[in-house]
Amino acid sequence: MYKKGATTRDVYLPAGKWYDWWTGKAETGGRSVQRAVDLATMPIYVRAGAIVPVDPIRQYTGHKVDGPTTLKIYRGANGKYTLYDDDGISLDYLEGDSVQTLIKWNDAAKTLSLEPASKKTTTRTFQLELTPDGVTKEIQYTGQRVEFKF
Repeated sequence: MYKKGATTRDVYLPAGKWYDWWTGKAETGGRSVQRAVDLATMPIYVRAGAIVPVDPIRQYTGHKVDGPTTLKIYRGANGKYTLYDDDGISLDYLEGDSVQTLIKWNDAAKTLSLEPASKKTTTRTFQLELTPDGVTKEIQYTGQRVEFKF
C-alpha cells in the first residue's frame, strides 16, 4: 500500500540473492526488507543471475541511438537471456524476420557467452557491467559464438 509522505517501503523478496537496482547492495531473500524511498526512487530488486539489457534513452521507437547496449549482469547465480531485435516498424517479425542473441552467464567460471539464436544475425557493441564487482568491459559481437572471461 502506498502512503502519502512515506519515506520507507517494505518489500518482500522471495528466497535467493537479490540486488538493489539503484545501489547494487546485496540482500538475502525469503524475507521483507525496508527500503528508503522518495518520489524519484521506486524500490527495485534484481535476482542474482539476471542479465538486464539497457539501451541509451530513446525519444521514440524509431529513434536511432549511437551508444552501445549495456548488459547488466548480476552475480551470484547462473543466468540466461535471449535478446530480441526487430526493425520496430513493420510486421516482418511475424515472418520470423528478427535477430535473437542467446546470452549466458556462468557464475562459477565468471564467463559470459553470446551466440546467435536465430538465422539472422547482426554486429553490435555491448557494454558489460558486472554487479556487485563494478567491472565494466566493452565488447564487439559479430554474430558468431563468443565467450568473455571476467
